[in-house]
Amino acid sequence: MSTTPHPPAAAPATTPTEERRSWLPMVGLFLAQVLMSFNVAALPVSLGGMVEDFGVPPTVASTTIVIYGVVVAGLVMTGAKLGQRVGWVTMFRVVVTTFAGSALLMILSPSIGWAIAGQALAGASAAIIVPALVALIAENYRGAQQATAVGSLGSARAISGVTAFFLGGALGTLVGWRPVFGVVLALAVAVLAFSFTLRSDRGDPDVRIDVVASVTIGAAVVLLTLGFNNLRAWGALRASAAAPFDLGGLSPAPVMVVLGVVLGQVFFWWTRRRTAAGRVPLVSLSVLARPSERAAVYAMFVVVALEAALNFTVPLYIQIVQGRTPFDTALAMMPFNLTVFVTATLVVRLYGRYPPRTIGVAGFALTTVALVWLSFVVTNNWETVPTVLGLVVFGVGQGALVTLVFNVLVSAAPRTLAGDVGSVRGTTQNLASAVGTALAGALLVTVLSVNVGRAVAEHVELPPSLVAQVDLDDVNFVSNDDLRAALARTDATPGQVEAAVAVNEQARLDTLRLGLLVLAGVSATAVLPASRLPRYRPDEIPDPSPAGDR
Repeated sequence: MSTTPHPPAAAPATTPTEERRSWLPMVGLFLAQVLMSFNVAALPVSLGGMVEDFGVPPTVASTTIVIYGVVVAGLVMTGAKLGQRVGWVTMFRVVVTTFAGSALLMILSPSIGWAIAGQALAGASAAIIVPALVALIAENYRGAQQATAVGSLGSARAISGVTAFFLGGALGTLVGWRPVFGVVLALAVAVLAFSFTLRSDRGDPDVRIDVVASVTIGAAVVLLTLGFNNLRAWGALRASAAAPFDLGGLSPAPVMVVLGVVLGQVFFWWTRRRTAAGRVPLVSLSVLARPSERAAVYAMFVVVALEAALNFTVPLYIQIVQGRTPFDTALAMMPFNLTVFVTATLVVRLYGRYPPRTIGVAGFALTTVALVWLSFVVTNNWETVPTVLGLVVFGVGQGALVTLVFNVLVSAAPRTLAGDVGSVRGTTQNLASAVGTALAGALLVTVLSVNVGRAVAEHVELPPSLVAQVDLDDVNFVSNDDLRAALARTDATPGQVEAAVAVNEQARLDTLRLGLLVLAGVSATAVLPASRLPRYRPDEIPDPSPAGDR
């Protein structure tokens, strides 16, 4: 398994009594991470194809990305308890099979609704796969082998991004977007076959699922994501015409966000109360007991949200705005994805030389500088040298962080809480992915609407009589060809059409630059928690005893 990073030099040597197992089970677990990551990475590449196939706006097609993250984040803690109750190996096989079913839904979907349902099923399956990976690694490997296995999951995410963008881009251009999910189906079948090499477990029927906590955290995640995702469409404060309902004129979107935050606090209160009463909680909050562990979770949220926002923004501009092929998208994203993969694989070699907080601060400093740089140098052509340089620098920071924060979180808890660590990781990553995509879409479309409105008012070539024929209340990202086709149905003169196209181009570019600056600000806020990451080596494997002070 050449993509698996080697243990860092400081990792403890394998002792003569340490059991060594075949790597075949880890191949299956590695491919399971590839399966989930490939599915997520394939969605942005397929954006243009779904928009064309189903005749929906890109923000609607991006719901497939959001729904996957929402379902995983909402169900992953419950999934962890199901795995403990039924047995990780049994549940792992069941949900890999349902993941294969979700790929079939994507391949055969006749409408965007079916595609969204396919990703909801994939998310429900991943809600158990995510904690299962950590638990099954802890069950099947020890010592240095376990360190290598944990590190390989970060590399699996990175290589999935490279493969999905390249292979998905090629298939999307030559055949169509649906065959991309044929690859997902093939991966699921391979993972299922390798699952029979895993060490079997019988589960614990005495494990009880805290239904109150399960419903509370699930509702909190759904409300937060729906609220953020619809801030633009339903209104950031006052309800728009598109809102499904209003609360005395107030938009439901901000209300959902507030309710989500409140329910999140209720979940933590209930969990502490249940733990104090000596009952088993849905997830043990001891995995977040220290400030350093909470800092790792916050850092993980930011780094995944930034990646999701960039993976939504670039395909949006290349496929929808520029009207280019998915393969062009793959080529444009290749410098970023390759850099993430290489860095995620090699960064473990720095663990013996630098503490995690040093690597974390450097990683977020790089992503911040790269995003600021991109906001100044980006044009409507993504293949310029300055743009590629910015994507590479961002990829170095992203690749270092994506492996670091996961290893820090895993090594902060005893092996007996492996499933809880996996569920916290899954909730954080998938909520961040959904929120990152939703906020990127809402931010870009809102800023675009403002920019277009201002530009139209400043251009005397576009009289009110013409503007009245175009619906500026529903501004979205369109290519120049689509804009010309829309204006052809009005009484616009050729000169007015070209003026409108020029306005559209400049408004889109200004929107992109401002969006990148906002992302840079988000990245900069993570430098402080990154400076609080623990000093211990992230490749240290926790023993079964309760974690002591470090």
